[in-house]
Amino acid sequence: MELIDGNIVAKEIKEEIAAEAIKIRESRGRAPHLAAILVGHDGGSESYVNFKMKDCHEVGFESSLIRFEDDIQEKELFDAIEKLNSDPQVDGFIVQLPLPKHLDEQKVLEAINPAKDVDGFHPVNVGKMMTGLPSFVSATPLGITLLLKRYKIETSGKHCVVIGRSNIVGRPMSVLMSQKEMNSTVTVLHSGSKNIKEICASADILISAMGKPSFVTSDMVKEGAVIIDVGTTRVPSTQTKSGFKLAGDVDFENVAPKCSFITPVPGGVGPMTRLALLLNTLNAAKVLTQIKH
Repeated sequence: MELIDGNIVAKEIKEEIAAEAIKIRESRGRAPHLAAILVGHDGGSESYVNFKMKDCHEVGFESSLIRFEDDIQEKELFDAIEKLNSDPQVDGFIVQLPLPKHLDEQKVLEAINPAKDVDGFHPVNVGKMMTGLPSFVSATPLGITLLLKRYKIETSGKHCVVIGRSNIVGRPMSVLMSQKEMNSTVTVLHSGSKNIKEICASADILISAMGKPSFVTSDMVKEGAVIIDVGTTRVPSTQTKSGFKLAGDVDFENVAPKCSFITPVPGGVGPMTRLALLLNTLNAAKVLTQIKH
């Protein structure tokens, strides 16, 4: 069994991104610029955005954070989005989710210029991804494909089972794995699926993105399978100061001995999700640089 270390891969690719950022800065006089809109004071969102800003600093990107209270009205938020859409100094930006309930998340995502939608959530980018056209791919699926490539894991002709059908992870993941580059045969499992245990046990590559701790047990995994655990659920723990720890979808202790490769939680997919946002921002900057020159 080999552990897939997302921290190591993310560090390697960050170094490559930093080198590219220098070239862009020399070419046009400024580094790639990622902006983020944060509404309210959700602890998880604040932490995640802070990490994103830190990542930008590490690779030499410019970054900016625009904050609003959770009682912001729709018009004010849309005005801020339009300002970033038209700002030539911003290459890409995100609106951190979730948003307060009085705001329509889908309308907000659709207001973002697809050329600056580095989260890859705009329907235009989703549609392009579905048809195999160049696009911004949502961060977690993109990060997972990078992990598989960097570890030289064979995907062509393999049976890939994806547990979960969310628009952010499961659905785009299944599309990416079935396209020619990854070339897998894909099965998507969800709450309405039957014979889940038997189907999982047939997988060469099992990607779980359902958010249910230890759902994937050893009897659901065949010998030599590749396991990608996307789950990050906070569960009580007496072993940490906070009283909580992150738990994956996979019963790691009992599943790992059967695998050829497996991602840990934390330290597997998580670092790659943040890394993928930097990669999308870099690509946005490259496109804008070409347009200007």
